[in-house]
Amino acid sequence: MEIDNLTAAEERVWRAFPRGEFVDFREAADEDPADAAGWGPERTVRAGVLRALLLDGAREDGEIPSLSVAGARITGRLDLQYATIDHPVRLRHCHFEEAPRCYAARLRELNLSESVLPGLVAHAVHVDGVVRLTRARCHGTLRLGGARITGSLYLEGAEVAAPGAEEPVLQLNQAVLGADLWAPGLRTQGQIRLNGASVAGSLNLNEARLGNPGHAALDAETLTVEGDMLVRDAEVRGWTGLRGARIAGRLDLSYTRLAHPGGTALRAGSSTIGELWLRKAPPMEDALNLRRAQLDVLLLEPASVPRTVLLGDLTYTSLVPHEPAERRLPMLRRERDGYVPHAYEQLTAAYRRVGDDHAARLVQLAKQRRHRHTLPWYGRLWGLVQDVTVGYGFRPLRAAGWLLSLLALGSLAFALHPPRPLKAGEAPPFHPVFYTLDLLLPVISFGQDSAFAPRGGYQVLAYVLVLTGWILATTVIAGVTRTVSRQ
Repeated sequence: MEIDNLTAAEERVWRAFPRGEFVDFREAADEDPADAAGWGPERTVRAGVLRALLLDGAREDGEIPSLSVAGARITGRLDLQYATIDHPVRLRHCHFEEAPRCYAARLRELNLSESVLPGLVAHAVHVDGVVRLTRARCHGTLRLGGARITGSLYLEGAEVAAPGAEEPVLQLNQAVLGADLWAPGLRTQGQIRLNGASVAGSLNLNEARLGNPGHAALDAETLTVEGDMLVRDAEVRGWTGLRGARIAGRLDLSYTRLAHPGGTALRAGSSTIGELWLRKAPPMEDALNLRRAQLDVLLLEPASVPRTVLLGDLTYTSLVPHEPAERRLPMLRRERDGYVPHAYEQLTAAYRRVGDDHAARLVQLAKQRRHRHTLPWYGRLWGLVQDVTVGYGFRPLRAAGWLLSLLALGSLAFALHPPRPLKAGEAPPFHPVFYTLDLLLPVISFGQDSAFAPRGGYQVLAYVLVLTGWILATTVIAGVTRTVSRQ
């Protein structure tokens, strides 16, 4: 393009480029690029002029060229696909009539902050620096799949929406970021795709508002984040997918509302996470899936537990904050798959690590009671007997209470109506307490039960005491054996 063909606005940009000077067309710092329809030719620059500058612009000795423009209306398509650009590209507060195309380009820096765009095509772009889309408004698909960015990607306060689009509105699948993905306050209408992306720093979505009701709002399967993933005080309408993700630091969902009515709001199965924080937030709608996830720390407040959970094969080292077992057990009863023994064992282990053996025993007792409902009728009956008598071995003093009660009952009954001796003159003196103990304790004999024989209803009482003694002995042995085997 010949310089003689340039408009006054384009010539201003052309002359500033070799010296890296900033060209600002704005009349006020707070003007809105969305109102560019009223901007005249004095603020209009053709995309072809910018492309010619970037590919073959003039140079001046001792100066570093750069394209730095603000407040321009850019007509036509800025097509840089496959290009290698050695200069920073800064087009801030601009209005693009067509989506820029940077497919497979290699750039030094790309800054489109606070601009209005109908989209961005930048698949497989390689940026040896940072990409800034701070407070940008994109009314089409933002395609950065497979991008390689050695620095950070800034999307704080950005808005991305593509009404009617069937594809994700923000595509970062397989992207590799050498630093952070910084997007607090991000607003999207449609799906964000982060499948297979890698972030060497942290991922910040604090105060974001992500909406794609009934579908995926954030699909980040196999995402890798070497730092923290912060999603605090955010609102996500649609499901969030983190299956197979690896987050070395903290996944912080504090104060965040996750809503996917009728489905699973957070899908984090098979993920590996340093710390998962679910606190100070309303219960997610509807389900939480942590199947086969591996966590070092699970910070889960009982008030934030959704009404449905999937916890099969979930492993965690610490469970905080420390809560009584009575406040944690309702979470296990909300398991979609019903009785999951592993979930009870994990909760028991967490209590034992902090030395709360009482809570650990309560969890194991709840486990046995839940298991009982999965057995056939005879198994449920035997389990009920163990529960009532000794609390499945976790309440051994209950057996002593039963024994003392039966001992008192039997001693009083046989003291008032002593049984007759089997052989008169050979029987030892009758003692109602030791006679009752002989009936109750199958492994101890004081010689009373073999010397006396009750009659009528007292013979029935003797049979009941013998049978009860055997049941108590069996349940105590079963409970102690179960407890010792768990140790």
